[in-house]
Amino acid sequence: MMAANWAAVRRRLAVRRTAHRPPRGGRQLGHSSIVAPLAATIAASVVAVGVGVALAQAERTRRSAKRLRKRERRFAQLPGESLPEALQRMMIGQLGLAIELLGGDLGDGSGSGTARRIENVTERPTPDARAIHDTRKALKRLRALVRLLRAELGEPQYEREHAILRDAARRLAGARDAEVMVDTLDALLQRHPRKLGRRRPLIELRKRLVAEREEAARHALGDRATRGEVVCELSGLRERVRYWELAERGGMALVESDLRRLYCQGRDRMHRVGRSSIGRGKGDARDAHEWRKRVKDLRYAAEILGLRPIARRADQLGELLGEEHDLVVLAGLLPPPGRGPFKGKRGKRARKALLERIARRRRRLRRRALREGERLYRRKPKKFARRAHARASRI
Repeated sequence: MMAANWAAVRRRLAVRRTAHRPPRGGRQLGHSSIVAPLAATIAASVVAVGVGVALAQAERTRRSAKRLRKRERRFAQLPGESLPEALQRMMIGQLGLAIELLGGDLGDGSGSGTARRIENVTERPTPDARAIHDTRKALKRLRALVRLLRAELGEPQYEREHAILRDAARRLAGARDAEVMVDTLDALLQRHPRKLGRRRPLIELRKRLVAEREEAARHALGDRATRGEVVCELSGLRERVRYWELAERGGMALVESDLRRLYCQGRDRMHRVGRSSIGRGKGDARDAHEWRKRVKDLRYAAEILGLRPIARRADQLGELLGEEHDLVVLAGLLPPPGRGPFKGKRGKRARKALLERIARRRRRLRRRALREGERLYRRKPKKFARRAHARASRI
């Protein structure tokens, strides 16, 4: 027992004290208090928790704004929403989408806001081809909306707003059209690999079209001044739409006359195309292109009103007419015999073979389009309007 106590004393530990008590002599050199580090750790934890909460709130806010933006841009009437409210919301939403895709912001319509939007467009990165494509789709929806409100807006206002949307679409058309030409030629070469795919003049033609596509893309996508002007025009239209006062009418009464007019125009164009032949030249191609425009208008109008079967059939018909139109444009872009890639006998034969395949494909597409058109336009305009009104009232 004495030995054990003597050993404890030598270690300068008090006899019968707790083992964790510090030895006599106090704190050793190099040891420091844990209070300050503990306080710093707690403070850092509080800051980290605060930052985490702030980030979580910001993420919730971002997601909420994204859901709201998606709802505002939905191209259909929402549950519990009147038709005038839906049309005005869709106009504002699609204009906002087009402005953002072009690199603009959604500021106010004042002069300073306009100047700021031009500055932002020139500073932001150039949109890609996909953004331009989506912008053109938004502009097509907007033009269909304005046509559906033609009687409500009146001719002067309709002409002004429609001209803005038409000019904006034309300024952005070059890059997309050049892309379509390459895709159209590729489709023909893949469909006829033995007759067309191995011909050197056609391979050279494709190289030229690709070069033109890249040049058109650089011009359309990189021209920030043009994009700035388009953004300003669309922003001004967006601010005017906010102050629209559309009449409150039950059901489809607000747009019924214009819907019937769009249907009649498409039906008349179909009959005109049906009476013509593909070999008639430019007149025939122009009639088919005008029919396609009216079909697109009907498709978007049906989407707006929730008429899904009509929208689906019009979409299918529009694709057929669109492919035929692309073939017409491709044929018109071919250099004459003896020029460009079509020099010599080999070039002339390749050009002739390509034109024959284009004409054959156009005839097939035209027959299918007329069959689909008969299904879409089988009812007389008044009966179509009554059925559309009844169907829309059940939605």
